[in-house]
Amino acid sequence: MSTGREPGPGRYPLRLRRRPVAWEQQHPTWREARPGVIAAALKRAQGRPSGNWYVTGASRQLRDDRSLGRTVAGREIVLWRDAQGTVRAGPGACPHLGAPLKDSPVRCGTVICHWHGLALDGRPFGDWSPYPAFDDGVLTWVRLDDIGGEQALDRPVVPPRPHLVHSVAAVMTTSGRCEPEDVIANRLDPWHGAWFHPYSFVDLTVAPLAGDGRDDMEADAFTVDVSFKVAGRAVVPVRAVFTAPEPRTVVMHITHGEGAGSVVETHATPLGTDRAGHPRTAVVEAVIATSERPGFLAARAAAPALRPLMRAAAARLWRDDIAYAERRWALRSTGRFPG
Repeated sequence: MSTGREPGPGRYPLRLRRRPVAWEQQHPTWREARPGVIAAALKRAQGRPSGNWYVTGASRQLRDDRSLGRTVAGREIVLWRDAQGTVRAGPGACPHLGAPLKDSPVRCGTVICHWHGLALDGRPFGDWSPYPAFDDGVLTWVRLDDIGGEQALDRPVVPPRPHLVHSVAAVMTTSGRCEPEDVIANRLDPWHGAWFHPYSFVDLTVAPLAGDGRDDMEADAFTVDVSFKVAGRAVVPVRAVFTAPEPRTVVMHITHGEGAGSVVETHATPLGTDRAGHPRTAVVEAVIATSERPGFLAARAAAPALRPLMRAAAARLWRDDIAYAERRWALRSTGRFPG
């Protein structure tokens, strides 16, 4: 469903807004952002299979010579690469005396405990059993069947992406005091964009859902026309479609305008609880940018310099959005406004 004239890539990537509207004079979106609509979309997302897969972080963070430690739903996890470069995962405590395996040396694809030198190559050792792991080229995943409680899938639900050879990918990670559903609910509320993030978004409109309440991911999608603010009157107008392919993921596909084909994936991974018993959730956001413009070849060549800028832009948005998710959790868990 369209919200108006489809934005297309013009001769130049930037456009000038003809009639800039002050923040307080833009169209209110609270009527369209009905709590029931957001809650229903969230419920349908939670009903889709995840196969018990959880995002653990950026693929490029996992080196060949050292392991990484992560926590998922209170469980300590260690990840490393074997001799073929395939990601491996298992419990984060050494089965000998419980030493932390994170940041341990990896030699010839084997992680070596730095307490007593026990070497683990990914095969079971006593009570220590590996977990299924997956590397999709941008993100790493681990499958925890006893925590997820669903029917296991051989691989995670990875949304369609532009080919990595023709794109630039960056991954930003942050965390907050909330649960995964609060993060997903934030992303299933596109109406807040121009109000809550006026430094980044202007002229935002959302089309009504095309679905009729059935669990059809393509029909249960939010189509958004929005302009990314660059400076002054200069903007980049695009059309984006938000979908939730599984319970802990929301994907924004740019379908028209500059950068058509680019993807922003927001993944929510439960970390466990803090000392006060409050839930903690990691937000892992992957931006995979592409463009058919000839100049994008130069951007790909400059990817090492671009990735920190892409991560910084995502982090700025999530400084606001994590506060949104945390407040939603506080209201949902206590039934009152936090003091």
